[in-house]
Amino acid sequence: QVQLVESGGGLVQAGGSLRLSCAASGTIFMLNVMGWYRQAPGKQRELVARITSLGSTNYADSVKGRFTISRDNAKNTVFLQMNSPEPEDTGVYYCNAKSTGAEYWGQGTQVTVSS
Repeated sequence: QVQLVESGGGLVQAGGSLRLSCAASGTIFMLNVMGWYRQAPGKQRELVARITSLGSTNYADSVKGRFTISRDNAKNTVFLQMNSPEPEDTGVYYCNAKSTGAEYWGQGTQVTVSS
């Protein structure tokens, strides 16, 4: 079993910066893809960014050029650097990890961007 623990959420002003972290622990063989999803009130959960174990990345169009995802494979940790956040980025951010045949979710961390 794999546990994902997020940290770094909170209140940030638009145009500021925030860094989210997610550490995986437990019985870990290979987390092929790690990523971040978010869910705003009244909306479906959506992909923000994801990164493979080889460093290949994908971003939602709405965050390209502002957010950067990275990971430390040795520590099974993934990060999301949020630069110039906007009020529309407000939501609960969930860490996600996929291994062969399994998928894991964190509990979520609230990010609130004030205008």
